[in-house]
Amino acid sequence: MSTSSPKIRPVRCGKEITTGSSPHGHSHEDLNSRWQVLRPTPQGRAFIADPLTVSTLNLYRRNVEDMIGTAKVPVGIAGPLHVKGTSQDGEFYVPLATTEATLVASYNRGSQLITAAGGCTARVLDRGVARAPGFIFRNISEIECFIAWAKRELKAFEQIAASTTRYGRLLKTEFLVEGNHVYLILQFSTGDAAGQNMVTIATAAICKYISEQCPVTPQRVYVEANLSGDKKASAQSLFTVRGRKAVAEITIPSSMISMFLHTTAEEMTRYFRVSAIGGILGGAIGIQGHYANALAAAYIACGQDVGCVAESAVGITRLEITQSEDLYASVTLPNLIVGTVGGGTALPTQRACLEILGLVGPGHADTLAEVLAALCLAGELSIVGAICAGEFTAAHLRMARLGEEQPHV
Repeated sequence: MSTSSPKIRPVRCGKEITTGSSPHGHSHEDLNSRWQVLRPTPQGRAFIADPLTVSTLNLYRRNVEDMIGTAKVPVGIAGPLHVKGTSQDGEFYVPLATTEATLVASYNRGSQLITAAGGCTARVLDRGVARAPGFIFRNISEIECFIAWAKRELKAFEQIAASTTRYGRLLKTEFLVEGNHVYLILQFSTGDAAGQNMVTIATAAICKYISEQCPVTPQRVYVEANLSGDKKASAQSLFTVRGRKAVAEITIPSSMISMFLHTTAEEMTRYFRVSAIGGILGGAIGIQGHYANALAAAYIACGQDVGCVAESAVGITRLEITQSEDLYASVTLPNLIVGTVGGGTALPTQRACLEILGLVGPGHADTLAEVLAALCLAGELSIVGAICAGEFTAAHLRMARLGEEQPHV
């Protein structure tokens, strides 16, 4: 009996896979050529390249390259979630795409608690998306010359940025020097779009102007030098803003804590203190339980850039006992990279999920950020309540049905 591993057939790339009429390969011919290389089971291909997906290939041309189909992730609904936001005060049903059992149930429980308690208040406090190009000069004298010149050119930078987009604007320019390196921190507004591509294009135009017009020519120019916080948790993410900074808060009567969460406000605040210290001991950035669960599920469902969960899940949860012995709870999320236009928001499933929320198109990005902050608050209340009531493990055992055989397709 052989114990050697089976050989894995390498997947070819380049012209052998991407031949076809469209630049990124979204014709039926392109699709078929890729599947011929992959050689799946007929059933496997049918699940990924189902008839509806194949009939709407053109809808995905701006969102993916070398497409072979779509992944079907289960979508559940959490709600009603009553959010008293800046421009909307109402109940929302939030679509969540996930493969993790108990996740939707947990956010559903927290949402219903918030709604029964009269709703939470949510606000967007700040907005901005940064790009941080890096410049290498020969020495500090050249850097001094560059910064002096650049400060005189700030209006020109704003005009150049505005020429690349209808919605974005350069708000602020800062300089950070390290040796003979300069990081130019450019902060933009992005309207109702998440805006990463928007700010990248505007930054590239500014870098081109600097390379051509600056009296001292940089030796190297990099459009992003890893200081903006894009797709990563960083210490600065906690104190600045990337996307939208949102907060949500609520005071919940102690009787409702007992009714919905089967514990007490006192026990929840006691656990909060222990978990806050645990987070510090573990080197966490911020203090929170599981923002990433809510944000990843909502981002997938609603057409957001899931990679941005890395910075979006940075934040602070706080639980306190009030003078009347009720529970005050708040969440602060400084980096919600969300939008209701652009990106994946126009894709069929994602647009349908935004329609469920009533947040399709321009004018809704702030409300989406406030709803997501409220959703994170719901999740924090639910998970802390479950741990304090001794129900956390039991819920996973019951809903994930551990020990049962996985059904075969």
